[in-house]
Amino acid sequence: MARTYKLLCAALVLSLLWCAPASAVVVVSSKLDSEATTLSQMVRLMLDANGIATIDRTRIGATPVVRRALLAGEIDLYVEYTGNAGFFFNDSADPAWKSLDAGYARAAKLDYEANHIVWLTPAHASNAWALAVRRDVAQANGLKTMSDLARWVNGGGGIVLACSAEFANAGTLRSLEHTYGFVLKPAQMIVLAGGETSATIGAAAAGTNGTNTAMVYSTDGGIVAANLVLLEDDRHDQPIYAPTPVIREAVLKQNPRIADIVRPLMESLTTEVLQRLNARVQIDGESDQEVAEDYLKQKGFLRR
Repeated sequence: MARTYKLLCAALVLSLLWCAPASAVVVVSSKLDSEATTLSQMVRLMLDANGIATIDRTRIGATPVVRRALLAGEIDLYVEYTGNAGFFFNDSADPAWKSLDAGYARAAKLDYEANHIVWLTPAHASNAWALAVRRDVAQANGLKTMSDLARWVNGGGGIVLACSAEFANAGTLRSLEHTYGFVLKPAQMIVLAGGETSATIGAAAAGTNGTNTAMVYSTDGGIVAANLVLLEDDRHDQPIYAPTPVIREAVLKQNPRIADIVRPLMESLTTEVLQRLNARVQIDGESDQEVAEDYLKQKGFLRR
C-alpha cells in the first residue's frame, strides 16, 4: 500500500510538472529603419542572454505592418515610439504627447485598455522632427535652442534650411514658426525632392547653395558625423517620440522577467547615445546586430 501511495504521489508530481506552462519563445520584430532594428536587436540579445528564447523577425515592414502583426499575435514584441500612439488612437491633439512621462503614461493606458498591449520602460530620448545647424554657424550666433534660432532669424540672420515638401507644407514647420514667432521666406528654404534627412543633413554639411540648417530627426546618426548642432525644442512644440518596447500581455505573463530585463537597457539610452549608435549603422555601415551586441557588452549587459 505504501509503495502504491508513493508511486501515485510521484505520478502526480510528474503530471503537474508536465502541465506547468513553459516559458514561450518570444518573436521579436522591428520596423524597417536602422534605429528601431538596432534597439529590437538589443532587446532580443538580452532576452537570449537571460534564458528566454527568441525568434528574430526584425525589419518586417513600416509602422502599420508591424502594428498589425503585433495585434494579430504574429509577433510578440517590438520597439515603438510614444508619440505614434496619438495616431493609433486618433488622439494626436492631446498635449500629453509633448511630454515624455505623460505621453508614455497615455500610450500605455490606451493600448492596454484597447488591446492588452503592455508598454515597457521608455528610453530617455525622442526621435522627433527637429532642426540642426552647422556648428560654425551655431557657435557664431549663439544658437542652442529653437528660441535662439527665432531670435537669429528675426534679427536678419542668414538661415538657409534644407527640408522636404512634407516638412515645409504639412504642418511641422508652420507649427514651429507659430510657437517660436518667426517666419521663413521661400528664399530661405531649399525643398529637396524626396527630402530624406540624409539628404538634408548632407546639404547642410556641404553648404550646398548656402544651406546651413537641416530638417532632421533628433536621433539621426548623421547629425554627429556632419558636425551639426541639434537645436533644443525648448517650448515643447513637437510631440515626444520615445523608443519603447511593446509586448503582448499574454507573452509577458508567460515571461514575467522581460520587464526587468529590458529596464536597465532602455534607461541607458539618451538622444546623444542613439545618435552615436545610429551613426555607426547609417554612416559607418556596421550591421544593426553588431552595433547592438557591442553596446550591450560595453554597458555590461552582456558578457564580453
